[in-house]
Amino acid sequence: MTTYEILLLLDPEQAEARQDDIVARARDLVEKNGGAWHSHDAWGRRRLAYPIAHKEEGVYHLVVFDAEAATLDEISRVLKIDDAVLRHLATRHIVGSRTSAPRDDAATPVAVPAETPAPEAAAPEAAAPETTVSDEAEPEYAAAEEEPAPEGQAGEEEE
Repeated sequence: MTTYEILLLLDPEQAEARQDDIVARARDLVEKNGGAWHSHDAWGRRRLAYPIAHKEEGVYHLVVFDAEAATLDEISRVLKIDDAVLRHLATRHIVGSRTSAPRDDAATPVAVPAETPAPEAAAPEAAAPETTVSDEAEPEYAAAEEEPAPEGQAGEEEE
């Protein structure tokens, strides 16, 4: 058995009960074929980057489950047929990967570490040396190891 995740993009004009039916049908297919259902995370309604089927928004659901490859093929076939599914993407689930909605991070303000003043009384030897760059000087590069040229090639002419 392999652990898969499917990200569903559903039609926002469909009733919430219809959306739940789509997820429930996928769960039934997994469980009937001997798989194990791990999670269902409803990410909610989001604006799309471009219209899909004349829709500006979509409702996202992420499902994670264990199943055989044949079961995944059957779920994908069923999702392709359903008009309420705008898009879906099935991938192999990476253990330990995050399955929460991306907006959770965007809503949380990022804490900026407070700057600690540098001690002015520190010894001058302890300070990092200041480097200067000259506009006129050629940059220094590490010397490349020269490979010997094969016989009969550039650099050697035989008469």
